[in-house]
Amino acid sequence: MILVLVVVGSNAYVLLSTSGESTSKIADVPPEPVAIVPGALVQPNGKMSVMLADRVRDAARLWHAGKVEKILVSGDHHTWAYDEPDTMRKALISHGVTPRDIFEDHAGFDTWATMVRARSIFDIHDAVVVTQGFHMPRALFLAEEAGIHATGLTSDLHRYGYQLKKSEVREVFSRVKAIADVTLDTPAMAGPQIPISTTDGRESWGPAPPPGTPPAGSPGS
Repeated sequence: MILVLVVVGSNAYVLLSTSGESTSKIADVPPEPVAIVPGALVQPNGKMSVMLADRVRDAARLWHAGKVEKILVSGDHHTWAYDEPDTMRKALISHGVTPRDIFEDHAGFDTWATMVRARSIFDIHDAVVVTQGFHMPRALFLAEEAGIHATGLTSDLHRYGYQLKKSEVREVFSRVKAIADVTLDTPAMAGPQIPISTTDGRESWGPAPPPGTPPAGSPGS
């Protein structure tokens, strides 16, 4: 019973306390300095999952529309064999985004870490968060708790089928973790500051992977 109350209470708190607004229409997004794109699955062959590809596509559209000046891609790169931010960055370049306007966070291991590092490492105060609708309330909640005034662009460009159902179930428990991270002020990985307003994004890119790195850690251009 206590566990049920914790889960229900955490979900209600996250869903009801988020003051940030979101939209699915790029025309309705207010101009902000940067778009934050949280990471998601990269397949073993190096291709982005459909959800991640949709986030990247919409972030590129925001940039082309002049709604944002810079894009921060933040995700998991805990080994050479798996690299979410580099995959997203190369996809953005293929969509015509100027390389200097793309910043990579290689330690965005979860949404809380992404937002904490966006504020502390990249000195982001205002942003548009680009993600799917099921994830958006938690992403905006954590952005605000990290000190970022955020609005959202929902990137539900496809029907995700079973993957969406699985993600929605997992999200229920991820909101509990979000409350715990905020309450305990879970630390994110530290690092040198890379102010996004005054730095060339290429300075945030990691080194090239060693020869023989699998496709998921060495995505093609």
